[in-house]
Amino acid sequence: MIALLRGILLEKHPNQAVVDVGGVGYDVTIPVSTYAHLPDTGAEVRLRIHTHVREDALALYGFLTQDEKALFEKLISVSGIGPKMAMAVLSGIPALDLIANIRRGEVDRLVRIPGVGKKTAERMVLELRDKMPAPSGEEAASAPGALSGALTAIEQDVLSALLNLGCARPAAEAAVRKARVAGAPPPPSTEFEPLFRRALELVR
Repeated sequence: MIALLRGILLEKHPNQAVVDVGGVGYDVTIPVSTYAHLPDTGAEVRLRIHTHVREDALALYGFLTQDEKALFEKLISVSGIGPKMAMAVLSGIPALDLIANIRRGEVDRLVRIPGVGKKTAERMVLELRDKMPAPSGEEAASAPGALSGALTAIEQDVLSALLNLGCARPAAEAAVRKARVAGAPPPPSTEFEPLFRRALELVR
């Protein structure tokens, strides 16, 4: 089983990274939280890997931290939650919020995550409530949105992430445009995650 990849980041997208390890390119599915903190392409990257083996496929799921990987593995232990939904959950809500919501039994907040219905949220609480670590750490600071007309590269990435979560394109585009006019000045190019979180709130 592959547990860790360290190599050159060839490509990065809101749900995917391609890592060159010794001349072999590994296609890794990642959550938005990992994408937001990846280095620039061409730089070295190290990803914790969960290798998921099925009869017809072998898939790699990558995370920048061991805590993130552990949370993913807790999610897929819940009946009815597979790797794809677990990644959508991790992309749809900050990890600290997810832990807090589960520990408090806040089903009404969990169902706001795209793709999570009431029964799935209730199972998450029932099966994981006593397995969640106490919330700790810091959330990324929110940054105000951009004011330009056309979508910037970072806004295109936010749009792509929303579409990957199953949001309809018209609603997703409108949410990105609303999110970027929340204030001024424009955010730096590295502020993907705050803009994504704002847009995700607005698309619901």
